[in-house]
Amino acid sequence: PVLDTEDAWMSVEGPVSIVELALEQKHIHYPLVEHQFVLCTILYVIMRFSLKSVKPLSLFDSKGKNAFFKDLTSIQLLPSGDMDSNVLSIRQQFLVKVVNAAVQALCSSQKSREVSEEELFTFEKGKNWPALAADLAQYLQISEDIVKRHYVCELYSYGLDHLGEE
Repeated sequence: PVLDTEDAWMSVEGPVSIVELALEQKHIHYPLVEHQFVLCTILYVIMRFSLKSVKPLSLFDSKGKNAFFKDLTSIQLLPSGDMDSNVLSIRQQFLVKVVNAAVQALCSSQKSREVSEEELFTFEKGKNWPALAADLAQYLQISEDIVKRHYVCELYSYGLDHLGEE
């Protein structure tokens, strides 16, 4: 980008401006950042719901694991569309655990106090955990329909039929 500066600023002495420093930085490889974001989201979900026996790195194949330890500006081989069926199965089990924990948290928050209809969908300060699980499913190459169907089944099993119908 072209930085237009006024003549008065041309004679200023001192350290390099933050804009010039930012422009000198290498460009990041966005898919690698997105890959890191998926791991961070998974770790946050595990922490939030205290999910036991979940090994976050088991949700990734060898290429995916290696990509975590590389510089964000490097072009890395990321997992392709062909995934091992064992990894896909582990990912699906993880997403099912997330939905189970989210519905259980919703149920316990609903029992502990009266909750309005609007709060039922976003039951933790703007976090819609089942929707987050469906978004994660896209990144993890799992069908969103599986996650959504399991969510509806869980709502019915906990007696939240009106939410399951929606």
